[in-house]
Amino acid sequence: MPLVQFLMMEKEIFLSQIYKEKYMKEINVAVTGGAGQIAYSLLPRLISGETFGPDTKVNLRLIEIPQVVDKLQGTIMELTDCSFEQTGQLVATSDIKEGVKDADWILLVGSIPRGIVIDGKKIEERSDLLKINGGIFTDQGAAIGELAKSDAKILVVGNPANTNALIGMNSANNSTQQWFAMTALDANRAKAQLAEKAAAEISSVKNMIIWGNHSPTMYPDPYNATINGASAVEVIDDNQWIEDSYLPLVQQRGKAVIDARGASSAASAANAAIDTVKAVINPTKEGDCFSAAVVSDGSYGIPKGLIFGFPLRTNSNGKIEIIQGIELNEFAQTKIKVTTEELESEREAVSDLIG
Repeated sequence: MPLVQFLMMEKEIFLSQIYKEKYMKEINVAVTGGAGQIAYSLLPRLISGETFGPDTKVNLRLIEIPQVVDKLQGTIMELTDCSFEQTGQLVATSDIKEGVKDADWILLVGSIPRGIVIDGKKIEERSDLLKINGGIFTDQGAAIGELAKSDAKILVVGNPANTNALIGMNSANNSTQQWFAMTALDANRAKAQLAEKAAAEISSVKNMIIWGNHSPTMYPDPYNATINGASAVEVIDDNQWIEDSYLPLVQQRGKAVIDARGASSAASAANAAIDTVKAVINPTKEGDCFSAAVVSDGSYGIPKGLIFGFPLRTNSNGKIEIIQGIELNEFAQTKIKVTTEELESEREAVSDLIG
């Protein structure tokens, strides 16, 4: 290589490094359940520049229970070996307070799953699951409220996500932080089913609203969704399929994945988490919305205080808004009533944890 060309290359590398050090933004991101399958798919995309942008350096804190925190060293080695320019500090810890201190974003991925055996008892009932996870999210919420940044955003992925978020938010007791429960996985599943039925591209499906709980009671609204700008229901023109096949396909998709692969959704759940973060930090395109569960302000008659799936938009100032004025037919109202009642029942089951 000629000397002049070599010197030019060295100059470009030097200037690039100076630019990174001087102009790149820096954020702190914490992820619980860092040794799990969802996190394994999620973590590289958080630090690659894809999620927070190419001009943002991401300091990543991986949080795990003491019994498996050592496994995170291998994960950190792999993340380091990815050599992303946007990678900042990589830290593994079992201390939730250390993990969330000064965090801008916190993704609560870890939770106790259904079917686990604790003290000789197999946890199958949702009420037992709520109680067990309640203690975890109470402690995590308290640490977040005290130590994370005042404008921190918290996305709950671990199930039962809505009520875990409710518990964490109440324990945090910090009104300037914003809590979300993930329903984007349901939205992505619903889009895929509508697109397949209509023989259309998934990207053509817009305005997919997930109402209510991230559970089999959630309502993936086909009547307000569009395909290539037209009503999805009119494009498909098969109301029996919509009501008798589409809804169960989406509502039971998680179980179908478990039955097929012997484990719960991981890659698709990680992708949905990334989709949610992007939707929150970037303005929503005109005529579209995104789905996540947030604390109800009474919109659409949903009891205040529930963490409920709504149609959302991020405005140009970065504020998250519940989109108003969505028309709901009788069928939709019936389905939304069912998921609302489930969430009210869950809130009652953990009433001792939320005051």
